[in-house]
Amino acid sequence: MGGEGEGRIVRIFGVILAGGQGRRMGGADKAMLPLAGRPLMAHILDRLEPQVERLALSANGDPARFAALRLPVLPDARSEGPLSGILAALDWAAPLGATAVVSAPTDAPFLPPDLVPRLILAGESSGGCALARSGGNDHPTFGLWPVTLREPLRAFLASGEKPRVRAFADAHHAARADFPDDGAFANLNTPEDLATAEARLRGAA
Repeated sequence: MGGEGEGRIVRIFGVILAGGQGRRMGGADKAMLPLAGRPLMAHILDRLEPQVERLALSANGDPARFAALRLPVLPDARSEGPLSGILAALDWAAPLGATAVVSAPTDAPFLPPDLVPRLILAGESSGGCALARSGGNDHPTFGLWPVTLREPLRAFLASGEKPRVRAFADAHHAARADFPDDGAFANLNTPEDLATAEARLRGAA
């Protein structure tokens, strides 16, 4: 996805954050859990891939388990939650000419089809950084991260502060992109959440 913004080409890459340990799913690899006959990750790909120029997966462990997805798999240099995955994505995207990276978690199969354009629009008022919000609640792992934040983020992770996504974003004047559908950001954290999502998808079929 490319576009003109104030006379410059905007190149947005994407990263799916799959570094969670899935404890409430019995330790399962969330990305590969079956949902409506397909891996959970496939539902994320369907929604996010058309919105970005390139897409990668942030995950640790053996990358071969994701071979069928045909995506770059980016391990964390230091495993400190979602921000580590975002930094790995910025380090991947910047040399390829990206303007910014949009992040989304691997367990949100209903993410909005207009996630990226709304984040870009919000970010225009803040110097580029933006988080998704719905129903008055922030969704910090759904964010727009300019590549200019690479070194500030590296320093933040090395500082010893608790690596909270919202804290880092707000330190860099993150705007908020408001979305009308709170359900679009539903995370599947438990088997019950997975069953609810299954019913929702079956009902929409």
